[in-house]
Amino acid sequence: MEVNQAGFKEKKPLYIKVYDELYKQIMNGTYPCDSQLPTETELAKTFKVSRMTLRQALALLQDDGLVRSVHGKGSFVTRHRQANKTAGLEKIGNPIYKCLAEPIDQIELDFRLDLESEYTQEILNRRAAAVVAIERWYKSKGVAVAFAFTFMAIETVSELNLDLQDTSQLMDLLENRVYEMAHSASIEIKRSSAINSPSQKYIIAGGADQCDLILESLYANEEHPIVYNKFYIPEESSVMKINAVK
Repeated sequence: MEVNQAGFKEKKPLYIKVYDELYKQIMNGTYPCDSQLPTETELAKTFKVSRMTLRQALALLQDDGLVRSVHGKGSFVTRHRQANKTAGLEKIGNPIYKCLAEPIDQIELDFRLDLESEYTQEILNRRAAAVVAIERWYKSKGVAVAFAFTFMAIETVSELNLDLQDTSQLMDLLENRVYEMAHSASIEIKRSSAINSPSQKYIIAGGADQCDLILESLYANEEHPIVYNKFYIPEESSVMKINAVK
């Protein structure tokens, strides 16, 4: 039993006790960043609790962004909670590098030209002779860990003097220049189960069937967005942050 300042006896739930101990071990380096935690069976035995109780503790650590669960592999320490204030979604910039716990070492890009549709007219807020549909696969150690889909009017290609056959130029635009050009952005966050459809080129690591979906419109003027982005980040690797000020 523990006694609070008012003199009332309190019994801390078992899963909170396990959470507190694992939190301490992660923060003091017992389990360093990128290390794998012991199996659920081993941890449950160590703390003398049921696996259900252990999973409750692990779920809290995942909520804190300290642990991620990889289907079929186990739980891994992702990062230490940082005391310093880093930019979140309130600042214009590629959401992948703000919200994905995995390090990115390769990006694969494919594109095609599509006819416009009522949908593209709505999201791009303009009529277009054609629409460039661009897929980007974000990879870590050769494995796809996130996915982005971009729509851009063919007129924007001309306005920006883009050469679509120059993949490096197109990649630089989407990853860097478009965020430098944009003076405002509209961001919407949803949940999606479309991250690993059978028609996609790669299966996202872990076989995730749920993800955070970030819809992003980037504006250089008030008329229409430069691009419309859809970022798919697996639930287990998603770390979202917004620094709110008054």
